[in-house]
Amino acid sequence: MLGAVETRSVSPVFVGRADELNTLHDALARAAAGEPQALLIGGEAGVGKTRLIEEFAGAACCRGAVVALGGCVEIGADGLPFAPFSTALRALHRELPGELAAAAAGQEEELARLLPELGEPAGARGAGRHDEEGMARLFELTARLLERLAADRTLVVVLEDLHWADASTRHLLAYLFRTLRAGRLVVLASYRSDDIHRRHPLRPLLAELDRLRTVRRIELARFNREEVGRQIAGILASEPDPAQVDEIFQRSDGNAFFVEELAVCAHEGCSTGISDSLRDLLLVRVETLPEPAQRVVRTAAEGGSTVEYQLLAAVARLAEDDLIEALRAAVNANILVAAPTGDGYRFRHALVREAVSDDLLPGERSRLNRRYAEALEADPALVRADERVARLASYWYHAHHPAKALPAVLDASVAARARHAYSEQLRLLERAMELWDDAPEDVRARLRPVDYTEVYPPCGCDPATTPLRYLDLMAEAAVAGRFCGERERALKITKRALRLLDEEQDPLRAAWFWVQRSRLAQLKSHGDGWRELATAQELVRGLPPSEVHAEVLAHVANWSMVHVPGPEAFSAAERAVEYARMVGAREIEMTARLTLGGLMVDAGDVEAGLEEMYEVNRRTVEDGISAVAGRSYVNLPSELESVGRSRDAVPLLERGLAFTRSHGLLDHEAWVWGNLAESLYSLGRWDEAAEAATRSERVGQSAKPSAFHAKNRAELALARGDLAEAARQLTVARDNFGKYDHAPQHALPLSRIAIAVAAGEGRLLDARAELERVLETGFPPGTQRYGWPLLLTAAAVETRTAGLPAAGPGRPETLERIRLAAKSLTTCVPVWQAYERWVHAELLRAEGRGTPEDWAGTVTAFEALERPYDLARVRFRLAEALLVAGDEERDRATELLRLSHAVAEHLRARPLADAVARLAARGRLTLTRATQQPSADPADSLGLTSRERDVLRLVSAGRTNRQIAEELFISPKTASVHVSNILAKLGVSGRGEAAAVAHRLGLFPQWAGDRLAAG
Repeated sequence: MLGAVETRSVSPVFVGRADELNTLHDALARAAAGEPQALLIGGEAGVGKTRLIEEFAGAACCRGAVVALGGCVEIGADGLPFAPFSTALRALHRELPGELAAAAAGQEEELARLLPELGEPAGARGAGRHDEEGMARLFELTARLLERLAADRTLVVVLEDLHWADASTRHLLAYLFRTLRAGRLVVLASYRSDDIHRRHPLRPLLAELDRLRTVRRIELARFNREEVGRQIAGILASEPDPAQVDEIFQRSDGNAFFVEELAVCAHEGCSTGISDSLRDLLLVRVETLPEPAQRVVRTAAEGGSTVEYQLLAAVARLAEDDLIEALRAAVNANILVAAPTGDGYRFRHALVREAVSDDLLPGERSRLNRRYAEALEADPALVRADERVARLASYWYHAHHPAKALPAVLDASVAARARHAYSEQLRLLERAMELWDDAPEDVRARLRPVDYTEVYPPCGCDPATTPLRYLDLMAEAAVAGRFCGERERALKITKRALRLLDEEQDPLRAAWFWVQRSRLAQLKSHGDGWRELATAQELVRGLPPSEVHAEVLAHVANWSMVHVPGPEAFSAAERAVEYARMVGAREIEMTARLTLGGLMVDAGDVEAGLEEMYEVNRRTVEDGISAVAGRSYVNLPSELESVGRSRDAVPLLERGLAFTRSHGLLDHEAWVWGNLAESLYSLGRWDEAAEAATRSERVGQSAKPSAFHAKNRAELALARGDLAEAARQLTVARDNFGKYDHAPQHALPLSRIAIAVAAGEGRLLDARAELERVLETGFPPGTQRYGWPLLLTAAAVETRTAGLPAAGPGRPETLERIRLAAKSLTTCVPVWQAYERWVHAELLRAEGRGTPEDWAGTVTAFEALERPYDLARVRFRLAEALLVAGDEERDRATELLRLSHAVAEHLRARPLADAVARLAARGRLTLTRATQQPSADPADSLGLTSRERDVLRLVSAGRTNRQIAEELFISPKTASVHVSNILAKLGVSGRGEAAAVAHRLGLFPQWAGDRLAAG
């Protein structure tokens, strides 16, 4: 019989792909040397991706590498959460049981979400911590597991068929490709490129990975005619007829799988009359099978990518001998192959399965899915335990049986959540909402209670006995959507829920949904979230204490602390703590106490506030409340920095990095890196600060940590004299914070940078306009850490632009506004007392009334602090004041300049170093460290002396002879003589022409930036 004859359709000879194979072997060699490798293989269906991977895997094994293969599993139209990673980890567990157990030690409960063999997953049904960072935590642990396994051996992880991947798998792969930095590891993934249409969910991931320089992408082309001939020769085990090669090449267009099918059909004489359509070509050999074998093939096509033998037997309903005979026929015809696990069957190529499935009649498809579901219900042991609920839900759904599908889909959503597969949980919950109205009332009445909705109160008195309601389902979906980053979908669900609640008197649940809407609006930059929070607050006003009430108050307090700190924020935080304690909401209590502690520090009750925050940090770390603990590692060091305790903040931040990294709190880790950059900057460790800011950008997943990173980079660029980079980073920061984020902690530092950049670029009026916008709004209580530096920068701008024609109008008013604004800022700690002195001294200097005594007091104040750059700047100002006062203090001025110059050179603070050098030159003082030798100066060719060059620089800046005399410590008459000599040497008739010549020759390219050097 035909079924007993084996058909060889795969060429035993590996054809072509030399360049692609060389790329893979190069990646293997690099990985073996300790450089992790990430590769993507794309190509149309049937082009030979799997064959290339098999060839490479075999070669890798021969070189001593451990290869773990995993494929994305399709059940109907659904993918199993994390299926390829679970399969690959299972293979590693078999291959390296002891090594994997050691690498996973201490994190077995979390990693069991991917590999149940490690034990019981953390967080059983309805329990355990779930938050936005839960999935990221699992991703981080998975990455570290692979790095540990690859520390002592070369490890190749292959993930096939990404076009079927579930969202959680795509997110985990992207995370690995972004973060793997160590280990002898190759991660290789393949996908079907012709399936990636414009709206395919894999498309954004491919675009993201293309931007990563660490990911190599291989696109497989079709075979040319010569390669097709070699492939056919391998299949037929003889040299083919050239005319036959031409025909097959023309019809297959070089697609390797089509070549196989056409070659076998031609060899077996069944190609005559075959339609050129893809489906008919793929079905032709299926149709030559005996009828029982065809039925088994059709049954297997609807079972999924791989079907277990016992499950197939239960669904096919054939006698065992007949079933084995039918399977043998399908295997001999190379339509089915044994699964790698040895306990089931899969199609040799997914294209054949898709063609067979597409050929099923609608009633036939639903009948087969119903049979699969019934068989699985009758004997759950037919499939792996970790796949059971997902497959049962898929079978019942595609069987079009709402009464059975709804509870099965809800059970699958619980299992997805337990694995942190929140994207799949959301998809399943949306499917449940789709099925809701079609399911019988008695079925809905028996549904399990609410699974996980944070503090949302389920409908009914007792959640354990009250049936699930549609509104409860929407609450679950809203939380899942926020967790997985599908914020638009979650927002739509939330809005729908609130429309439903408009018809009911249910203020508590409405308040909960309004809080969700506020959080989503802020995450999506659709607003600042206050309108929604205010609505929620109004809804719970007057209600008895509850978790929802406590959560609303905690959110109001936190929002107010960030946006409008003051008494109302303080009151909300206190009430949130009180309500949370009354209802036993431990996490909400810790959140509110952390907010309260920060508000106390900002209000001047520094020691008590810091003590409260330290206590929250200690308790949340001990109790495993990771989300609040992560936030405490952000807020507490920030408050320490705000009161000038940078040295205390750094070790706490370093502990915070270890904590957030180990718990996968990626955005928290990004904020910690950003705060570390700030504290290191204050301590004069600028290179470390730059690295911390860069790490913040790499780690963060959302826009705001990236904005914070850009702000830090802009600060550093300003201090080092790179105005263009500062301007660029300012734009990046504002774009990432978004148009709705006007929180003072973000807006005020960016305004300070904007003032400095505008003034540095010669746009004084823009700088004043920015200052005016800030002063119109005013400084909210507790924002002194941002207010004092801003006022200082504004005052310094006025000092450095004094005498310029454009600076005169409005200058006195601007100085007075700065002075009045300074009176509104508190000085509760030494660092802000020092800044108050600095601003006062700078204002007096701007008005021409400064004295050495003003600056001496400022220097004394900063000498008690650990802020070397600030100290260097005020020492520079004191030296300048001493030189203006006369020659009696030249030695003291010299020493101050030497100290300032040493710090500026060490920090590479070019504007300050240059300003010190110029002042020393004007005063004829010698610095202990030689200044950097300038390159060839165009002024030399004009015959200008050093003093004439100084004068020309000030002429170009618009200074009068009197102003030049004051700055260079010479008489106005001497200044006039220098100007006359300069005009003669330049061959010009006036000061304006002299300035134009200086500009054209680029004599003073740094002048614009130097104006702020001492500010």
